[in-house]
Amino acid sequence: MTAYLVLDLTVQDAAGFLPYVKRIPLFIARHGGRYLVRGAAPSVIEGDWAPERLVILEFPTRAAAQGFLADPKAQKLFALRHRTTVSRLVLVDGAE
Repeated sequence: MTAYLVLDLTVQDAAGFLPYVKRIPLFIARHGGRYLVRGAAPSVIEGDWAPERLVILEFPTRAAAQGFLADPKAQKLFALRHRTTVSRLVLVDGAE
């Protein structure tokens, strides 16, 4: 079943975040993922959720998404994202 990672982030250090932006696509692709939404500024229609930037990644399976998140070679990039942004990340299964 397809799975999605939804990332809501606020960039606090754009220059420091740039290496993440440049290098993370390789890891996403390595685990069969692809961008559906990439850093878009969303328009809030209802409610009080106000994400500044939104990224949505699609993976062929939940296991593939979890493999991406657990990839030992990507951990330094995730730590870089944590240092340079305020991030909220959820994993959800698609409807099939």
